[in-house]
Amino acid sequence: MTPSHNRCQARAADWRGWLAAGALALMAVAGGAAAQAPTPAPGPSTGPAASSANADANNPATHPAQPLAGIASENIFNVPRRDVAAEAQSQQQRTVTQPGNNAPVWREVNSDQRHYSSLPDKEAGVLIQRTGQKWRLFRNGVITVWGGWLLLVVPVAILGFFLWRGTIPLRTPRTGRMIERFTPLERIVHWTMAISFVVLAVSGIVMLLGKHFLLPLMGHMLFGWLTYLLKNLHNVAGPIFTLSVIVAFVVFLRDNLPSRDDMRWVTSLGGLASGKHVPSGRFNAGEKLWFWVGVFIFGVVLSASGWVLDMIVPGMDYYRSTMQIANVIHGISAVLMIAMACGHIYMGTIGMEGAYRAMRDGWVDEAWAKEHHELWYDDIKSGKIPAQRSTGPDAAAGRPTRHSPGEA
Repeated sequence: MTPSHNRCQARAADWRGWLAAGALALMAVAGGAAAQAPTPAPGPSTGPAASSANADANNPATHPAQPLAGIASENIFNVPRRDVAAEAQSQQQRTVTQPGNNAPVWREVNSDQRHYSSLPDKEAGVLIQRTGQKWRLFRNGVITVWGGWLLLVVPVAILGFFLWRGTIPLRTPRTGRMIERFTPLERIVHWTMAISFVVLAVSGIVMLLGKHFLLPLMGHMLFGWLTYLLKNLHNVAGPIFTLSVIVAFVVFLRDNLPSRDDMRWVTSLGGLASGKHVPSGRFNAGEKLWFWVGVFIFGVVLSASGWVLDMIVPGMDYYRSTMQIANVIHGISAVLMIAMACGHIYMGTIGMEGAYRAMRDGWVDEAWAKEHHELWYDDIKSGKIPAQRSTGPDAAAGRPTRHSPGEA
């Protein structure tokens, strides 16, 4: 069948539709005229019998309304007669001025009203959800554009700070006496949370922004397989991240409670710009901010919204509007937490000498503890806190004996 033949069939179907609308309008007008026309008086040629027959035919009690009158007053869609006629006339005029414009039909389809449906889905009666387009524009506009710029500006700013400030070194020589900063349990919890977060962050960035910078390079097939793999990794790492956040909150809560010394650290920005030492406890105000805002607030919000998106919350009705709100909350929280994590990762690796080894091995030099967390070091020297908190036969075996010069 040729394309020209298909176009002819389409035009014929359109003309049949317009002819049907015109016929319906003519029937409505004819019905109205018939209902309002006066009964003609009997002429001389009719006679008494014909006059009696005419009077009997016009009597509603003996002759009910014909089907044409019923169609004229109310059609099968329960639309008043004059509305049908006006709509048909409007459609006829629109075919001349705006060919193919079925605006009234699509306005009804896009009305976001719930109609009858025999399907078991609770939202099957809504053919088109208008708020879905609003969610799409917000997700692809505000979250993608502004979130993408934030995830680009923050690493660039950190890189500029590193080029200006460099790695913060120890100002005093190492003593060789070691203090246990993190127990094996604390390090397991931290690295579980860190690795699962990195998997979630990388896969989330690819799913949110990958079509802008990876799709043109990889092509649709390879990019499709990559996003499919990362989506499944995202769903697997999500529950692990949620569990690690809960355990980390319990494990690190005691040392992250606010104190009066935190205000002095905040006002001086931790001495990053000035280079002056600011005493702090086991965790300074910056680390406590990351714990409460990054780990606790964003971690809980991300986990809760992610569980909704995975549709694994028992007893919840997963309406489209519910999923859209959860997606927006999940996206905004993820972008903000990733931006905060960039600063935390920087300070825990190349930003400060000895910070990465503290979380890798669990031990720090006495000079490092005194220089960066002087109040915590004073509590250890006074006996309030033991220098080694882990117990067991393997605790002493994991204790490092020396540091190489310049080792982080």
